[in-house]
Amino acid sequence: MAARAGWRNDLMLAGATALATLAIYRHVVRPAPQAPRTQGVQSTLADEGDRGRLASAPSQIPRAGWKDILLRTYQQIDEDRLLATAAGVVFYGLLAIFPAITALVSSYGLFADPSTISSNLQSLALMLPEGSFAIVQDQIARVLAKGTSTLGLTFAIGLLIAIWSANAGMKAIFDALNVVYDEKEKRGFIKLNLLSLSFTVAGLISIMVMVGAVVMVPLLLQQVGLGTRAELIVRFGRWPVLLLLLLTALAVLYRYGPSRTKARWQWLSVGAVAAAVLWLIGSALLSWYLANFGDYNATYGSLGAAIGLMTWMWMSAIIVLCGAELNSEIEHQTVLDSTEGRRKPLGARGATMADTVGEAT
Repeated sequence: MAARAGWRNDLMLAGATALATLAIYRHVVRPAPQAPRTQGVQSTLADEGDRGRLASAPSQIPRAGWKDILLRTYQQIDEDRLLATAAGVVFYGLLAIFPAITALVSSYGLFADPSTISSNLQSLALMLPEGSFAIVQDQIARVLAKGTSTLGLTFAIGLLIAIWSANAGMKAIFDALNVVYDEKEKRGFIKLNLLSLSFTVAGLISIMVMVGAVVMVPLLLQQVGLGTRAELIVRFGRWPVLLLLLLTALAVLYRYGPSRTKARWQWLSVGAVAAAVLWLIGSALLSWYLANFGDYNATYGSLGAAIGLMTWMWMSAIIVLCGAELNSEIEHQTVLDSTEGRRKPLGARGATMADTVGEAT
């Protein structure tokens, strides 16, 4: 009962954080000054009505324009076969999980007692479906069973395998983003792999830092005299921090993942906020549903936990790609240049969604 009550409190905190983020975003993002009217195709498209064809920022797009964007986004999700594309991303993600856990445990053992990593990771796994974290714990136990005498070699081999496997998963995400943005991969082999490896290494480092923070933050709070409030601060503070990390990671992924001229940050914000909020709420609801109603073990037997984890990963991939789809159609709504650098005319921007204009619905 106590665990279930704690879960309900966490669910309410996650929902409150998501709603607060939407409210803050609505008030912080102010409409930018209207761009001057131009001639030719821009003026012709403007004759369709006030649909945001001359918008220089998403905040300038009116309600009619957002209707166009949402309807096109819905259509493109089907045309781009986003559900199947997300499933492909999950496949590569599954290949990366176990070597990544091996690398994580090995690297953690370089500066702390590796036997404590399972309990520290528990507080970071609140969004996982019930039973899924047991898969992680089992792999941690296997690595620890090898003994600390081989930890250095385990670290080296596991880290190399994890980076290689996770790099394939990252490139699968890049491929999916190219599908969303109607782009073909134009980056060379070296450039593409250096970029995907950078994302992979950054992700591994972020996880290690977060695991370390689980231990260090309470200790630091005790040092400054907040030891009695440490648990409360960590309990309430982790959700805004998690959401901030998600927003940053998604915006960077949407900017550098597709093979195209990079979009300005303002054209990535709406999709990043939508994806982060939906992921937070969706993960909490899926975990709550599986904990209270769904019983994968009854259907899939010993594979129940693995199926729950795959379902969560699939949902996460769908949400990330839907956020990218939304961003692409927002860019598709305006005739003004949404890419970085000097303003360029339609057809010369190096990005399909910035070089064309979406149909009015």
